[in-house]
Amino acid sequence: MVMKRRDFLASCAAAVAAAQFGCSSAAAPGKAPVLGLIFPTDSRGYEEGTTMYGESLRFVAESLGLKTITPEGFDSVIPLIPAAAKKLAAKGADGIELLGTSLTFYKGEAFNQKLRETVTKASGLPATTMSNGVIEGLKAVGAKRVAAATAYNDTVNGRLRAFLIEHGFEPVVITGLGIEDKDIAENVKQDVLREFVLRVRKSAPEADSILVSCGGFRTLELIAPLEKLTGVPVISSMPHGLWAGARLVGLSGAAPGYGKLLSLKL
Repeated sequence: MVMKRRDFLASCAAAVAAAQFGCSSAAAPGKAPVLGLIFPTDSRGYEEGTTMYGESLRFVAESLGLKTITPEGFDSVIPLIPAAAKKLAAKGADGIELLGTSLTFYKGEAFNQKLRETVTKASGLPATTMSNGVIEGLKAVGAKRVAAATAYNDTVNGRLRAFLIEHGFEPVVITGLGIEDKDIAENVKQDVLREFVLRVRKSAPEADSILVSCGGFRTLELIAPLEKLTGVPVISSMPHGLWAGARLVGLSGAAPGYGKLLSLKL
């Protein structure tokens, strides 16, 4: 008996509600899967995704209009998520990722799971989040002691610390740039970001991994050079969030040339 697509998605949606990281979906044979992206802000594209996956993965997107990278800013856009998920389903998404690392970790894993369930309930599609991507990525490279370089202020860094501990990691150091304005985060220059991550690594030589946390940072091309310079795997919000999204819709997630994890076909 051949299961109809709507029945498959319904069963997958039910599994998402029960599983920690959701389930996989896939496009029809011969078609590139479509990943729906819910962006917190209204100004970030998915250029890294097209660089990583080319024509093997298509994207559709909606935005929430987040203004500040603060708990108050996050609270203001949470009610907008169901409507965005419904729009992505109407655009033909096979699965949906809620982007924004801090948006999805700021109230802990139980809330992160609730967000995934909210997206699935609204859309009928499997869902993941950017926080799932970085946690899955850290686990995949065997990370235990994490040095985190973030965009955030001390309050949001504290939420990240709690989230990492909740998932069994030791946050050796979490250093932020103190950014609250999303426009500033999205315009941090590559050389500035590279030197910042190297400083964070130098401050925690005992760390066995680096987390670069902020979906607004452009980090794809920095991962491999940073791994070579630091000697440890680097997990970063947007590339590894998109890695989790690609896996959600049936791809391996591999994007060779962009660091240790993205070069693997798990």
